[in-house]
Amino acid sequence: MNRPATLPVLCVVLLCGLLSGCGKAAPDDDEAAAGAVAVTTTAPVQQTFHDSIEAWGSAAGDPQRARSISLGHGGQVSALQVTAGQSVKRGQPLLTITPDPVARSAYQQAQTALSLATGELARTEQLASQRLATQSQLATARKALADAQSALAAQRALGGDAATETIDAPTDGVVTGLQVGLGERVAANAPLLSFTPTHALLAVLGVQPEDGARLHPGLSVQLQPVYGARETFAGTLRMVGQSIDPQTHLLNAQVELPATASASLVAGAPLDAQIRTADFSAWSVPRAAVLHDEHGDYLFQVEQGHAKRVNVKLRSAQGDPVGVDGPLDAKAKIIVLGVYELNDGDAVRESAK
Repeated sequence: MNRPATLPVLCVVLLCGLLSGCGKAAPDDDEAAAGAVAVTTTAPVQQTFHDSIEAWGSAAGDPQRARSISLGHGGQVSALQVTAGQSVKRGQPLLTITPDPVARSAYQQAQTALSLATGELARTEQLASQRLATQSQLATARKALADAQSALAAQRALGGDAATETIDAPTDGVVTGLQVGLGERVAANAPLLSFTPTHALLAVLGVQPEDGARLHPGLSVQLQPVYGARETFAGTLRMVGQSIDPQTHLLNAQVELPATASASLVAGAPLDAQIRTADFSAWSVPRAAVLHDEHGDYLFQVEQGHAKRVNVKLRSAQGDPVGVDGPLDAKAKIIVLGVYELNDGDAVRESAK
């Protein structure tokens, strides 16, 4: 008679126990979620990148358009109006030369010879009018006058007629070097100064020897001044050296600069350069997602709610995003924010970027 009465009581006790157990499951799930690292993710994509080689150097006068200024006669430097590296305008005085005494004497002798030839021609013409001189003598006198005139003109061109001679800038440009000093005596045709016209600058760069095989004339080059305004110039690779410079241990390369570069660059200005080589395809990932340790570059992808380390090779380090090679899962998200708190296998809570 007591057995039917106790059965409902036992059922009630079991039901309460089950409900009590279910009530404890929710806090356990919350604790697991709270232990996961909160991260921001993005999907990996393939992208074409421009492979480039980094180089360093400076702006310099184009040797193919630079010129050395000299005089056809000797003399002495009596004044210097410019210094090496100075920008000048067309017609601006550069230096003053006092002609060599020999040149001055030669000019005076040419003047005397012209006076004698002029008088001799007049006397011969008078004799010829009196039939006392032949036509041959008259022709000889006329030739002597012409020769004397030519000799005087040549001496005048050599500066013998001037007490001093000032050399002016032939066009706008830069004095890239001085080969003489104040008071120095110079010989005929000796170089006085080096001059590079405006719009005749190039970039002289040094590249790592192992990169030389990837370079050839015609490649596009992006250049920026190291100091001042970080204006970018687009140049063209003109020449790549085939021997290593013994001082820098780099390969020399020359880049043709656009004409507009001379408006903000001067010879000697240091430059950074990126030489664009072949294009390549790589995984495009945010720069913040790529980490580095003693084993190399790596990033994390989300795999079944956990962080999975993937070793990669950084192919394009410039800009953001960057290009990497590696065994990435195209369907797994890449962890961008929160990566510095992660270890391989950590639980994560992700949110799409």
